[in-house]
Amino acid sequence: MVGLADPQVEPQEGHRASGDDARKDGLCLSRAIYRGLLHSRLGAARPPRRLRRSPDGTRFNAMAQARAPSDPWLTGQLLIAMPAIADPRFAHSVIYVCAHTPQGAMGLVLNRPIQRPSFDDLLRQLEVAPAPPARRIRIYAGGPVDNGRGFVLHTADWTGEGSLRVSAEVALTASLDVLKAIAEGGGPREGIMALGYAGWGPGQLDAEMQQNAWLSVPADETIVFDGDHDTKWRRALAKLHIDPLLLSDTAGHA
Repeated sequence: MVGLADPQVEPQEGHRASGDDARKDGLCLSRAIYRGLLHSRLGAARPPRRLRRSPDGTRFNAMAQARAPSDPWLTGQLLIAMPAIADPRFAHSVIYVCAHTPQGAMGLVLNRPIQRPSFDDLLRQLEVAPAPPARRIRIYAGGPVDNGRGFVLHTADWTGEGSLRVSAEVALTASLDVLKAIAEGGGPREGIMALGYAGWGPGQLDAEMQQNAWLSVPADETIVFDGDHDTKWRRALAKLHIDPLLLSDTAGHA
């Protein structure tokens, strides 16, 4: 059993990514837990407030299915944390928005890499062959909600059981199929694994945008999937032609 999250960091109000089911005792990498979390399918968020598992086992699919191309939502965009965000879980973060509808929003932090567990550690605990794997993907702390749950964000050239098509270029998968494919040397051309996610209730992300907490910009494959974590925040801002040194606590969206 391995601890990831600092147990001293409690969820705070604002820029919230917490839920009743968020694990506060760190990431538990037992084989049983990971078999459950990676086999789980994504579905609709439970309506009242937070993005968490609904009684029927569904999570985020309904959110994506409800989104039409003309809808004014941020699905498939990057959120760039503004200096006003003091919460250490989100300071200078870049988040890929996997779903955003009137029911709420869900995203994955792209610039919080973790060293342990390694990809090999996960595959070994899941008994996914071969060992060592033919290829590997990087692992990130995707957010403080449900950080005992794993998601693979990847290019949409590969989809499998549990895959959610976020955009024409990007998909999200929460099943062992994608890990098996990657371990065997196949699978998607690009991918990262996130442990946990960032979640917002109905209207919460919209309110935070109005409060100048985030900038938004269209995602690009390089920022989403490359390993230059320390520069992702600056590079995302550069897409808006913004110099971080001149950035104040005022913001908007692209």
